Amino acid sequence: MKNVLETVHQIQEFGDICDHCLGRLFAKRSFGLTNKQRGRALRIAHALAYDIPFVSYEKGTCWICDDLFDSIHAWAEKAAIAMQDVECTTFVVGTRVPPMMTESEEMIWSDLSLEYPEPIKSEMNREVGKAISTLTGKKGEPKNPEVTVVLNIADDCVELQIASIYFYGRYLKYERGIPQTHWNCRACRGNGCEKCNFTGKQYPTSVEELIAEAPKQMFAADKGVLHGSGREDIDALMIGTGRPFVMEMRNPKIRSVDLGRLELAINATTARRVQVKLERWSDKKTVEMLKSHKGHKTYRILVDIEGDISLETVQNVVSKLKGALIHQRTPERVAHRRADLIRDRTVVDIECLGMEGSFYRIEVMGEGGLYIKELVSGDRGRTTPSLAEILDAPAKVVALDVVQVDEINNEMETNKNGKT
Repeated sequence: MKNVLETVHQIQEFGDICDHCLGRLFAKRSFGLTNKQRGRALRIAHALAYDIPFVSYEKGTCWICDDLFDSIHAWAEKAAIAMQDVECTTFVVGTRVPPMMTESEEMIWSDLSLEYPEPIKSEMNREVGKAISTLTGKKGEPKNPEVTVVLNIADDCVELQIASIYFYGRYLKYERGIPQTHWNCRACRGNGCEKCNFTGKQYPTSVEELIAEAPKQMFAADKGVLHGSGREDIDALMIGTGRPFVMEMRNPKIRSVDLGRLELAINATTARRVQVKLERWSDKKTVEMLKSHKGHKTYRILVDIEGDISLETVQNVVSKLKGALIHQRTPERVAHRRADLIRDRTVVDIECLGMEGSFYRIEVMGEGGLYIKELVSGDRGRTTPSLAEILDAPAKVVALDVVQVDEINNEMETNKNGKT
């Protein structure tokens, strides 16, 4: 105890210090006391030990926190006002401490070799959080809060960071020419110019924008961001079972929305260009899994082959690609936005189903990341082997539909069961 009181004596020589800051410097030396109570107790013990008059800290200017803790209730009121238009039940408080305050407390930690201090921001987070709970009835939840309340001390304001809402489903795209996500105009990079009719967009709309329109209103959100399990080409349809996706609604002011009503609202606004089937609420972890998911995809394509080649010949050649390991250098058509690498992908299954007019109908199941158009054309030798290479005749895809994209859970179950 003597060493502690000697340290208290040294601390007081730095200048006026409030009970909060004094107690916080010894925060982990005792339990069951607030920092303010601990600071007052140390002040009393110091007066007794040094046989000097006890002087309580009532008014003054704390050289560390500038009497910040006198305004705990005021900060809680600011936070409550900021949160009043945001639907939430849980929150956490974070404090942005001015550099001078941080430097002051770190200086005394270092000069006196203090081992058990607590930072200003930790006490502010805790004490203001308790005051907010009392005022609003909302629950402090540090792990997965719906709202993060940031106390900006230097600017004397409260900032809110609202957790995104995520929902999982599958989408179908019935119209060619629609990209999966918003693309900025290549000419003006989103600023607006004559080429994009001053919209800033390369294409009038996207799957992302079509799906997000209704949820933005229902959640009172700033924007919607679509996270898809891969993406189809802009000129491809997405049919069959649909493509798995997670939609992230950013900065939502409303959280209690019925999933069934949400699905109906989305499908009512997309004019059947895109349709969705929503399955469940989701989270950021699922987005990460979705992005890393390399499940199989099945495509149905129409192929144009130059020359007079029989259906039987095409069927025989196609069968040679079944199970083949394909070496693909990044296609020329996407080389401007993707790294120039050689990727190895497997053709899991492939079959020529017949002819439609002068075109050949082929269905192919590929490993995730297999470029189907280049599997057919060869991309001027960048993909090998290819249908065109084996046939020794130019070939190209004239229509492509995605009919099956593996579910995330299917792959997880496969890995768990040790099957391939």
